[in-house]
Amino acid sequence: MTTETDPTAFVRPDSLSRQAYLALREGIILGRYPQGSRLAEQRLAEELQISRVPLREAVPQLERDGFVKTYPRRGAVVETWTEKGVNDLFDLRLCLEVGAARYAARQIAAGASIAALDEALHDSQNLVHEGDAYKIAQSSTSYHEAIVELADNELMTTLMRSVSGRMIWLFYLTSQLDADDAFHDHVTLRDAIASGNERVAESVAYAHIERDRIPSFTALDS
Repeated sequence: MTTETDPTAFVRPDSLSRQAYLALREGIILGRYPQGSRLAEQRLAEELQISRVPLREAVPQLERDGFVKTYPRRGAVVETWTEKGVNDLFDLRLCLEVGAARYAARQIAAGASIAALDEALHDSQNLVHEGDAYKIAQSSTSYHEAIVELADNELMTTLMRSVSGRMIWLFYLTSQLDADDAFHDHVTLRDAIASGNERVAESVAYAHIERDRIPSFTALDS
């Protein structure tokens, strides 16, 4: 006699929470759960085939990362992008990533390897040719994360991780912007960092980030 086994029965609870978080985050980014919509627990539990507990545990992380906001009696509601939200993200990226580019160049000048950036660029190039907007958004964010990692500052890395999800989200929503141009910008930024010249790396990083601010508003409005 055989019995059907619950596929989640032997999965660690924290793993289920992480799975729920990733599934909900991806659904929000791709628009399956539209901006301003309420995340109905029962429906999501059935859709993801998990209990409500992991969902409830995933919501605070989604809120910390800027994907939902919770309200009394309404529960979790998907955040809506606003002009201020876009500006806030760009301003934070300027504060964080321009400095990271500078420190990354310093690390290179001191003998660190550029290999991680080259690997991220290689992955990005392949995905640009494939044309999958979500994967391109992920790889573009991974490239920027690699720069922050190269800067070798744990606080910068922690801060970058807290906003990387929103970067993927905005990159995906503005995917009609030219991915080839963005890739070539990444190559230019890589070369600036590889030169070991901190001021050049800062300047190129600033120009790269700021270049997409106004086009992002246009893309979101279209």
